[in-house]
Amino acid sequence: MSDFTIDELICVCISRQVEDGELLAQGINTPLVMAGFILAKCTHAPHVKFTSAIGQSLVEEWSPLGVGRVEEMWLSKSQMHFGFVAGAVELLPAYELKEFFRPAQVDPFGNFNNVAIGSDYARPRMRLPGTGGIPDVTTFSNQVYLYVPRHSRVTFVEKVDFVSGLGHSPERERGTGPRYLVSDLGQFDWAEGRMRLISYHPGVTVEQIQKKTGFALTVAPDLIETLVPTAEELRLLREAIDPLNVRKLEMLGGSARKDLLHDILTREGAL
Repeated sequence: MSDFTIDELICVCISRQVEDGELLAQGINTPLVMAGFILAKCTHAPHVKFTSAIGQSLVEEWSPLGVGRVEEMWLSKSQMHFGFVAGAVELLPAYELKEFFRPAQVDPFGNFNNVAIGSDYARPRMRLPGTGGIPDVTTFSNQVYLYVPRHSRVTFVEKVDFVSGLGHSPERERGTGPRYLVSDLGQFDWAEGRMRLISYHPGVTVEQIQKKTGFALTVAPDLIETLVPTAEELRLLREAIDPLNVRKLEMLGGSARKDLLHDILTREGAL
């Protein structure tokens, strides 16, 4: 077995969902996703292009991940720039962009919430970052993918408090709802419109995944163990794509996250 960390495994799983020639969309503050996208371009999908909400631009080349100077990738290498509104109402409906969203809550049908935790909108237990373009994209897109760095019953719930991302529903007029989700425990799809476990990560059991999920899991009949990263995938992630370990910020909280952020900014010369 390769010597890998869970953040690296998530990046590799994301990479393997990418097909050559696709147009990929990156949201704000999603380094696990961007590392996976770049890994795909460096391996099996050399002809992908990226759009980003950070620089509101379209790029084909890439740069290593950063924090203090992350805009350099998008602004210095862009082929074109577009405003957020133009991107949402013109680019997104016209092209099948593949995008990974990180939900704060997600239910068995793929509805997800990035608005607030708690039933009282005016006085929630926690105010979340907000929806951005999620309501626009998820109502019509067939290329909605999700990722959850820390799998828990707080995130995987029977019913979300608010719906910002539309899931699977027979009443939909367009789009399909999420197609795939990867967490730090396994990989899932939405066969017949309900979340289904399709692979468990090495060292994880189905029972552990169910215990950390707030609804009954459907399990695929051909359930497998997740394929581990190759030596070349790990080399690319560690040495070329993300030598500063920006991707690890999504796995950490509290002082550990603060310390890593300080180290990244110091190494970038951004402080």
